[in-house]
Amino acid sequence: MSNQLDVDQAEATLTSAKAQLATLRSQRAQLEHALAVLTGVPPEGFKIAYHPLDISPPAIPAGLPSDLLERRPDVAAAERKCAAQNAQIGVATAAYFPVVRLTGSTGFDSGDLSMLFNWQSRIWSYGPSIQFPIFEGGQISAQIKQAKASYEENVANYRESVLVAFQNVEDSLSSLRYQAEQQDEQDRAYKAYQSALDLTNSRYTTGVVSYFDVIQAQNLALSAEQLDVQIKGNRIATTVQLIKALGGGWADSSITQPNFGNHLARKDNAPAPQVQSL
Repeated sequence: MSNQLDVDQAEATLTSAKAQLATLRSQRAQLEHALAVLTGVPPEGFKIAYHPLDISPPAIPAGLPSDLLERRPDVAAAERKCAAQNAQIGVATAAYFPVVRLTGSTGFDSGDLSMLFNWQSRIWSYGPSIQFPIFEGGQISAQIKQAKASYEENVANYRESVLVAFQNVEDSLSSLRYQAEQQDEQDRAYKAYQSALDLTNSRYTTGVVSYFDVIQAQNLALSAEQLDVQIKGNRIATTVQLIKALGGGWADSSITQPNFGNHLARKDNAPAPQVQSL
């Protein structure tokens, strides 16, 4: 009876593990299909080789300059809007100047525009058509105020974009720091659970414990291993978020070669770094 119970428990554990494996394979297939779409390849012809997640996130150099954030599309777009709206203020102010159109062929034919303001020329009643926007009441003044208000709004939006960019970077950096600590602790936990499993198997073979103890040790070791892999994946994903928050990583920055080794700004003709597939 005891042997049959051990067999049933082992079969139940194996079946449960196979069910989890099927779920993970389904998730992997969906991720492969998403990557295929991103690379412009038909999903049925796109495959990623199985590889254990045994890589570490790239080392982040110290002293990254804040001007890296200027490459972010949201920051750059907000800055350009400020510049464009600032130019609109100049356009609105320029509307105070008179617009002169010489439409006639009679009258003063010297072409000297300064003579148009000479009352003795008596030319205004003949060919030239002169407009003085300065006499249009408060319309131009209101337009200038509107342009300045729009400029201040764009400046506020630009400041918000910069603050959000700094927040994204700080969030990613803090997450990476705590995830590294979590990874170290989880590695030790996984090794302890694996050692406990080996000890339980040895005790089971000598008849000291039942197979139920072995199953419990296996489940604990499996859960620890799954969490360990999940943390590794989270660290990789957070590194990608940091690269995105920096506007494309730390390449092409002002960091210097002696301090940061291989994590440097590459020259324009240098090949792009290769990303190791998982």
